[in-house]
Amino acid sequence: MLAQLGDDAKLLAGGQSLIPLMKLRFANPTHLVDLNFIFGASYIKEDKDAFRFGAMTRHAEIESSAAIGKIPILHDCAAGIADVQVRNRGTIGGSLAEADPSGDWATVLFTLSAEVRCLGTSGERTVSVSDFIKDAYTTVLANDELVSEVAVKIPPKGSGGAYLAFKRSAPVYPTASAAVQLRMEGDICQDAAIALGCVGLTPIRAKDAEAAVRGQALTEKTMAHAIEAVRAAADPQSDMRGSANYKRVVVGALVKRAMEIAVRRARGEQVEVGHVYA
Repeated sequence: MLAQLGDDAKLLAGGQSLIPLMKLRFANPTHLVDLNFIFGASYIKEDKDAFRFGAMTRHAEIESSAAIGKIPILHDCAAGIADVQVRNRGTIGGSLAEADPSGDWATVLFTLSAEVRCLGTSGERTVSVSDFIKDAYTTVLANDELVSEVAVKIPPKGSGGAYLAFKRSAPVYPTASAAVQLRMEGDICQDAAIALGCVGLTPIRAKDAEAAVRGQALTEKTMAHAIEAVRAAADPQSDMRGSANYKRVVVGALVKRAMEIAVRRARGEQVEVGHVYA
């Protein structure tokens, strides 16, 4: 249908991004291709060392999945998206395909080994999440392609992660967000992935911050160096949610808190996570 209808057609998954854009007249597609009637497009499967999510899998389904406990950061993300109504309609595939700079899923998946399966009239291809998103609201998807599946590898033993966002209230987009995934061996951080959300046109990997903690004991001094690097990596714009400097301070605080939770989870602790509200 996409190939037949051309550039004026838009895919409708959960509609939690597209419908508001249409109401505001920022999007005016001639045709809507509704994906909700495609059988078997919503699923959560554990396949050897990875989880596979159908593109139409709702946030609420991921939130309530007991198996997802193996990757706690995924539960943090799904459970913290907007409110119950949005989580019951919004989909992981639709969220990634929208590539909204204020979205949640891309930021979290940037810290994991995750791939997006793209299906089109010319066949199927698999793209890493970091390569999938090119710019704000821009992905590698061709006009006749859609997301069919998202695959996330289960982190190795000794790993822990956390995702936190700072919001005015549950339904609104975050002022800033942070995802941290660590692999610990005793008190030493063997590996780290830190991604920043809502402080750039795409999620930002804070690679200097990762280098600051990799191979180090996570002392207050080590984390302070990492937070400095996080604030330097952030590239926010001032808007109704706060000034650029305010967002740098917020995202640094979120990373510090997420790191502390990630360390505890890597040690096997069950730690409940909730977003921070103004």
